[in-house]
Amino acid sequence: MTAVPGTSGRIAAAERGETRIADRVVAKIAAQAAKEAVDEQPEEAVAPRATVTVHRDTARVRVSLELGYPCDIGRRCGGVRRRVVERVRALAGMDVPEVIVQVERLHPTGAGTAARGRVR
Repeated sequence: MTAVPGTSGRIAAAERGETRIADRVVAKIAAQAAKEAVDEQPEEAVAPRATVTVHRDTARVRVSLELGYPCDIGRRCGGVRRRVVERVRALAGMDVPEVIVQVERLHPTGAGTAARGRVR
């Protein structure tokens, strides 16, 4: 504890209290990071969603998302994990030891899908 000079032993403002970041705020950071990591999302796909469990300065994250098909699912999920860890650490100051990425749906992409989707 450090007293501020000339304040009769009062505690410096930076040393009073603590900052808490709500789980839902960390979840929004994670969802936005996942959206940034998925560079091209199909038009009909819903935005990535995230849930988190925060304990002290540690966040465990679960991200649900939809991807275009075909794609390298493992590479895309790895990119999402890296981006979520990076952004949560930078913006919330939390360690992220676990990011679970759940692919909810694959959306066909490419020239051949338009013809298959048409009713004749």
